[in-house]
Amino acid sequence: MAAPILALQDARITFGGGDLFKDISLGIEPGMRIALVGRNGSGKSTLLKSIAGDIELDGGERFLQTGTRVGYLRQQPEIVPGRTVHEQVSTGLPPEFQMEGMDNSYMVDQVLEGVGIDGSRYLETLSGGEARRVSLAEALVSDPDVLLLDEPTNHLDIKTILWLEDELKSFKGALMIISHDRQFLKNLTNRLFWLDRGKLRTHGKGFSAFDEWSEEILRSEEVELKKMDKRIADETDWSRKGITARRARNEGRLRALHKLRAERAERTTRVGNAKLEVKSGEKSGKVVVEATDITKSFTDAAGVTHDVIKPFSSRIMRGDRVGIIGQNGAGKTTLLKMLIGELEPDSGSIKMGTNLTPAIFDQQRESLDPDESLWDTLADPGSGQLLVRGEVRHVVAYLRDFLFEDKQAKSPVKSLSGGEKNRLLLAKLLAKESNFLVLDEPTNDLDMETLDLLQDMLASYDGTLILISHDRDFLDQLVTSVIAIEEGGQVREYVGGYTDYVRQRDEITKPAAKKAAPEKPAPAKPKAQRAKLTYKDQRDLDRLPGVIEELEGKITKLEEALADPDLFTKSPDKFQKLTEDHSAALAEKDAAEERWLELEILQEELSAS
Repeated sequence: MAAPILALQDARITFGGGDLFKDISLGIEPGMRIALVGRNGSGKSTLLKSIAGDIELDGGERFLQTGTRVGYLRQQPEIVPGRTVHEQVSTGLPPEFQMEGMDNSYMVDQVLEGVGIDGSRYLETLSGGEARRVSLAEALVSDPDVLLLDEPTNHLDIKTILWLEDELKSFKGALMIISHDRQFLKNLTNRLFWLDRGKLRTHGKGFSAFDEWSEEILRSEEVELKKMDKRIADETDWSRKGITARRARNEGRLRALHKLRAERAERTTRVGNAKLEVKSGEKSGKVVVEATDITKSFTDAAGVTHDVIKPFSSRIMRGDRVGIIGQNGAGKTTLLKMLIGELEPDSGSIKMGTNLTPAIFDQQRESLDPDESLWDTLADPGSGQLLVRGEVRHVVAYLRDFLFEDKQAKSPVKSLSGGEKNRLLLAKLLAKESNFLVLDEPTNDLDMETLDLLQDMLASYDGTLILISHDRDFLDQLVTSVIAIEEGGQVREYVGGYTDYVRQRDEITKPAAKKAAPEKPAPAKPKAQRAKLTYKDQRDLDRLPGVIEELEGKITKLEEALADPDLFTKSPDKFQKLTEDHSAALAEKDAAEERWLELEILQEELSAS
């Protein structure tokens, strides 16, 4: 085992009168690629700052081997007005490359090309995401022995995330990464540091092993807690029965009981998860959005017109879950706003479905007033109550579901962290019933546990979902199709998740890249085997709308009969039969709708070919 080049011994940091963490010892060796995980507020960023030497420890020691260089990407980049991007990144160069007269521009330009930022721009003109990329470039150009990255993928598009992955795969030094991007951590790490309730646990495998490992630890803890609770109950029962008679000779046993209770009280149980639920309202029409040849362009200051969205058509059906991807600035939000009717296309048409009750999550958090309290953001100021999917809740209790402390209820929104603002926005959004959920970058700044719960909630949502995300794992787990905005405003739709999109995209581009002259004349192209629908397919396509209509009428009648409150009491057998008929009719209608939709799509494809 190699000697650590950076280490903490018995490290302690206090915050708000208590220990954020204590007695933490760790060592970073050459070649280690560490995932530092833990929920928001557990102290991950603080621990990373103490490892970087950015903050002083309140107890313990930090060791850095002589000559070891440490690169550190902070969550919040520092902005120096009047300084260019190139100048800022140059400050990260190793001392030997900052000697007077040495031309180091090529090193800076190379990394700036990777993160996609113009070096001549001034720092104060950058957006939050752009400033973060500059900080990333500054950390990468420093050629460190240890590179510490705090949420490096936040606000990066997928193309830049993939570039960063490649850079870090070839990085020779030690890595420690905080990130909520599961795929990023899986691809890059070979060690696990888990900061949980003030303690640091370590594992000799990468992030891929985290779920199984952490669940096993939590299961063991629960068993131990149950054993402790049982011992406390037994001892308490014993003390009640014979404490007076045996007081003199059993004071030691009583002290042991009190000690057990004290240990149980001090033992921090697992922090609760946010309770994310969403209830879809009434069903929308079958077709939710129909876009036909929609386009969007803009004209720059020089009078040059740029295509943002070239002609694009899509039909989004009830129950579809659609992911929109593309580089930052490619026009994802523009396309989303056109698809939900908030923005008129330059040409083409958008037809919105019937009976839609949308709920929209905007990445700019424009629906949050920074000066308003959390209480007033969610509830009636006078009563402190709000309607949560048809149920009256008190605002403080509802905020607890999203891991806010009671004292935060009267705090202004501007006092929250980025992750807390996203949780508040989700709380506001999920309080209302909807059948059309629209999410623009919902995963930014969320901790991994909340992200997993959001994913589970969306997976069980039976309405229609459109979301923009750069999180590949999130897309793979959730969406039924991907709309990709590609070079020059070209927009294509692919069936499946992000991994399916990559495979299909590669299949499209590979034939074009492999154009080799054949040695003998190419055989005549065979005619398409299917120029039109088969007789059976055409017959099904014609009859299914009538079948679906009949089934809908049958379902309505069954629901009316089941609505009789006395039915079960009067005739349990009839109630059972009607319930079974209702379930069968729903299943039959779903199958008919699925078959009709497949045939509609097939007919369109055959017509186009």
